[in-house]
Amino acid sequence: MAVNKPLVSVLMTAFNREKYLQSAVESLLKSTYYNWELIILDDCSTDSTFSLAQHLAAKDERIQVYRNSKNLGQFKNRNKIVDYAQGKYIKYLDSDDLIYPYGLEQLVYYMEQFPNAGYGFCSIKQDPNRIYPLLLAPSESYEEHFIKKNRIFDKAPLSSIIKKEVILRYGGFPHEAVSGDFAMWCLLAQTENVVLMPQGIVWYRTHEGQEMQKTRDSTIVEFEYFKVAEYFLSDVNCPLDNIANEIALKENRKTQKKYIFWKLRQQGLKVAWDLIKMKNDDFHLNGISHD
Repeated sequence: MAVNKPLVSVLMTAFNREKYLQSAVESLLKSTYYNWELIILDDCSTDSTFSLAQHLAAKDERIQVYRNSKNLGQFKNRNKIVDYAQGKYIKYLDSDDLIYPYGLEQLVYYMEQFPNAGYGFCSIKQDPNRIYPLLLAPSESYEEHFIKKNRIFDKAPLSSIIKKEVILRYGGFPHEAVSGDFAMWCLLAQTENVVLMPQGIVWYRTHEGQEMQKTRDSTIVEFEYFKVAEYFLSDVNCPLDNIANEIALKENRKTQKKYIFWKLRQQGLKVAWDLIKMKNDDFHLNGISHD
């Protein structure tokens, strides 16, 4: 059955994912929620990803496949793919990950309970005192992450669902780096309410070819998360009150110093010196867009 205005636009960016693409798409095809469209945007893959995507699209009219004229990179591609979306909600499903059959149904169900929410996170660790779903205001979400240290912003796009109008209002992901998703959540949380949802909705694959390996393998990339946090905590739009903001900033800068000292002992003076320079330099988001 053709669906002209799908409620959920499932967005799948892909670069050299021939090994995992089919299983990712098949996980969506098993969905108990039918009002969706799947958009696959190939970022100039050099393997058979694009042809495989076309083959899968030929079997289901809800699947659309596009290819960039040049390689954009992870977050520029995530922004570009929104141009093709028609749904009320944006649901990123990466081409190497999976969504459980009931996943979309649960995500939409939770979001629809809170019309004033701009986005939501699943895969949240159980709260011992409250049952999900929970709605957090901007100041509460910043407090949850930076003061209570429940790290709700440490989520990949896979664990999010975003209203299309919200992602368009902010222009998409604001930073082309491994920390680009973290920067996005810090940005949205300045003004948007968020719904927290339980675990068991999506499945995140770990393998050597994924972007997050850069965090595990690079000290500089890992340190940039501290700088992104400091950037948003220092921003005039930070939703924390003055006392909480001061506490969070102080803790962030203390953590930066501890990290540098740890890397000095672990990797030596050169690495520590590079981190010191990064700590002292002004940090700016690179304000990505797409052509």
